[in-house]
Amino acid sequence: MKARRPASRYHVYVVELDDRVWNQRRFREANPGCDVGKPFLYVGMTGLDPDLRFDRHKAGIQANRYVHDFGLRLVPALYAVYNPMPYEAAREMEVELAIGLREAGHGVWQA
Repeated sequence: MKARRPASRYHVYVVELDDRVWNQRRFREANPGCDVGKPFLYVGMTGLDPDLRFDRHKAGIQANRYVHDFGLRLVPALYAVYNPMPYEAAREMEVELAIGLREAGHGVWQA
């Protein structure tokens, strides 16, 4: 019997957050030394289309508070090249993408 390959239906996504997120103590504490001149970002992963997931955040459905309150738009230039992928790859990419964006100076919240 042939082993099934994992479905490549998961996505990582990046949301630009309003600058006002910097007023949130937990966000600031999670991002010491970030360049406040660069956009603040949220990195997540989903089994949904990223556009639909963003809409659900904004509607308050299984929403991250920062995306619900401060999410402005998706930033496909930062994630589209990776999608879609299997679940485990998406889990790993979510962390790696957040780390890379932090190293580039962005303030990042990662689910």
